[in-house]
Amino acid sequence: MPLPTKTPLSDSLKQILKQGVDAIDTPALVVDIDAMMRNLSRMAEFAKKHDIRWRPHAKMHKSSALAKLQMQAGAVGVCVQKTAEAEAMVAGGVNDVYISNEVIAPHKLARVAALAHRLAADNGQLAIAVDSMEGIRRLAQAMNDARHAAGNAAVIDVFVEIDVGQGRCGVTPGRQAVDLAQEIRRHAALRFAGLQAYHGRAQHVRSAQERRDLISVVVQDVTFTRRLIEAEGIPVELVTGAGTGSMVCESASGVFGELQAGSFLFMDVDYALNERDPAQPHFEHALFVKSQVISTGLQHAVCDAGHKCHAIDSGLPRVVPLEDGAQLEYANGGDEHGILKPRDPAQRLARLGEIVWLVPGHCDPTVNLHNHMIGVAGGLKQGRVERIIRVDARGALT
Repeated sequence: MPLPTKTPLSDSLKQILKQGVDAIDTPALVVDIDAMMRNLSRMAEFAKKHDIRWRPHAKMHKSSALAKLQMQAGAVGVCVQKTAEAEAMVAGGVNDVYISNEVIAPHKLARVAALAHRLAADNGQLAIAVDSMEGIRRLAQAMNDARHAAGNAAVIDVFVEIDVGQGRCGVTPGRQAVDLAQEIRRHAALRFAGLQAYHGRAQHVRSAQERRDLISVVVQDVTFTRRLIEAEGIPVELVTGAGTGSMVCESASGVFGELQAGSFLFMDVDYALNERDPAQPHFEHALFVKSQVISTGLQHAVCDAGHKCHAIDSGLPRVVPLEDGAQLEYANGGDEHGILKPRDPAQRLARLGEIVWLVPGHCDPTVNLHNHMIGVAGGLKQGRVERIIRVDARGALT
């Protein structure tokens, strides 16, 4: 499969560059660049302070431009979940990518192997997760086939995924992981790189203490598994995992060597509901949907940003308070509409034509609904459009 190509910017998008925020049509996905850069700086400082690598998830922003920005700030590379996402990142110039997910289909593994060889030829690196003997053998076959076709000896890094509480992919901590590590080492085109140990559900546990308790069990599982593997004479060079909700716990464990937190860059309503751990950097909302009131009734207003603009799997968006401080609640209005009502009956309704800013409930799938994000510098009120950020991996689901 050929790597994705970039589509040209539309004239309407080109025309708003360097224009004020008012020039942005609605609805639109907008990035507050100043807030995003503060989040990026705080993450880089956190990783440096704790002497830990960070490999943010590009599945969140799906943009090679933002991936490269993160690497310039100190990230070692990026994570993705899909082969197509990896292809989009590489096409955009990202040279260190980890598919932190299992790939089983032979035709997809052929794409993985081709990408590994392409990166190796450019001094880059591709890595992937596995959790089955069959997956390892199929991956090895695909790499061998690609080696024969390419005439070189590229090697792919392989992480054994253990299920540390997510209840999704991964083998049970312990002996199964040892067997998989041993199998990886039997294949010349594969290199055992360490353990993948991500607890996704822990990211959204509201209590900081409960998150710490959950990750303490993760650390025990990882330590147990690591000791078993190393007892067989196999070094476990790296344990990778963690997310924005729990990263302070993994970084303090002494076991994890790499953080995969991604949502910190934009944040969303769901993450903001978490009790902030005192050790956690302060991350700001940086992703917004700009919307406009297109209709008003006696007790409600209607904006033009419905569910085709923002994902609702983690809840409805939050409305940023209006300029005079009025607070609105967003209610389900369907695909193209949002219903706005005053949080306090004594406060006013939103006015016809008024601009409202929404914070999405879940940033990752919201980004995937858009071809571009509009980067604004100088704030959402008085700022100007600084850049158009392509969502290179939009729809990259295979």
